[in-house]
Amino acid sequence: MQVMAKTITLREATEALSECVREVEAGEEFTITRDGEPVARLVPARRARVLTPEQEAALERTRRRMEEGWPLNIGRINREELYDEIVGRHDAKRRR
Repeated sequence: MQVMAKTITLREATEALSECVREVEAGEEFTITRDGEPVARLVPARRARVLTPEQEAALERTRRRMEEGWPLNIGRINREELYDEIVGRHDAKRRR
């Protein structure tokens, strides 16, 4: 999703800089113009957006779940055995 930048004049940006910065912290972007021509952009220093408390809680639940993992009830997975099994299947098909 691409953010559409608001266009404001240099004078508006100067007079309302604190407000503009708060909006930028929330993910907004501004194109600043002088005499109708774009001269600068005001964008977040980091691309991380500010999350609501509900979004923060959901993100934390997701992180915990990922650390704990999901019970698949399939036992331990051995990467080498899986690879050998897959390669063996393909090799058997080639020999025919």
